[in-house]
Amino acid sequence: MSRINRRQFSTLLAAPLLAQTAPDLDWHDAKKFTVEGLGFKDLKSPYDRLPLRAEGVVRQAVWDLSRDSSGVLVRFTSNTGILHARWTLTNKNLAAPTITAVASSGLDVYAKTDAGKWHWLSIGKPTKFPDNQDVLSSALPPGQREYAIYLPLRNGVSSLEIGVSKGAAISPGAARPAGKKPIAFYATSITHGISASRPGMTHPAILGRVFDREIINLGFSGNGKMEPEVTKFLAELDPAVFILDCLPNMTAKDIHKDAANCVKTLRAAHPTTPILLVEDRNYDDNIFNKSRLERNETNHAAMREVYAKMKAEKIPNLHYLKADDLLGHDGEATIDGSHPTDLGFMRQAKEFEKALRKILK
Repeated sequence: MSRINRRQFSTLLAAPLLAQTAPDLDWHDAKKFTVEGLGFKDLKSPYDRLPLRAEGVVRQAVWDLSRDSSGVLVRFTSNTGILHARWTLTNKNLAAPTITAVASSGLDVYAKTDAGKWHWLSIGKPTKFPDNQDVLSSALPPGQREYAIYLPLRNGVSSLEIGVSKGAAISPGAARPAGKKPIAFYATSITHGISASRPGMTHPAILGRVFDREIINLGFSGNGKMEPEVTKFLAELDPAVFILDCLPNMTAKDIHKDAANCVKTLRAAHPTTPILLVEDRNYDDNIFNKSRLERNETNHAAMREVYAKMKAEKIPNLHYLKADDLLGHDGEATIDGSHPTDLGFMRQAKEFEKALRKILK
């Protein structure tokens, strides 16, 4: 028998391991399944959040941010024992100082338990631009179950494919019950997802699981301003409730100029749909920062004044969520005083849940 050197021996030992990491899979385009979080059909790219018609109508910054897939998820059922994904990103920046690569450019996977509750399963890790592939789970227990994959928060996705065991059954997630309309957010970087650790940890995503409803996330980082050009597209949607949470990107002057017009545009298109106005969250460091405290106080005063005028005008089904408890009171809920950590997002979700249970009952 011929001798083999150490390098050849190592290669022989590694061969079975390499085979195990490259299982035989069936690959499926995610667009074949139940895609949620897209309020419009006429899109430039399959996971954009505003329609192609919006290009050149909304400000360029808003249009560019609408190409991020924040809030978009894919639901499907399968009896697969293995779950992989491959996806193509549109932005070479995989992360930023206040957002992880997983949240910005990766995937976040949930599965339904036997009790019918969503439970976190795994992440898809982005490592390069533009194409990524990752093992989401390699040893799933036998049985048919529903999965949800959240797409990146701060990057665009031009293609997503789901890999399952060869011959495994896979089909779209079940349609939502009739009459269970989505919840629509028009908001800022916080709703966009800065600084969640992963895509499923934003408060809109958490609320989607709590209420088992589709979420339409029109959070635009630094650019949620209740602008008429954006509001007119928002008014095309038909949700269970509109949530307007733009104050972090507005001043008191902006609020007096645009808030009532935004509400009235939505009310003209949807005479009875609930509208929830949300105060600017309190900066976590405003007890030490006079300018931030002043910004919070003037914004809150302006929004309360506009809200009171609209109530006096008898604009129906208008609701209000104060900032007092959105982030808690211990200074532990943000990364920079403004953008929530996962703790902050969980706290916000709890406060939104209280308000929405009254609205959606």
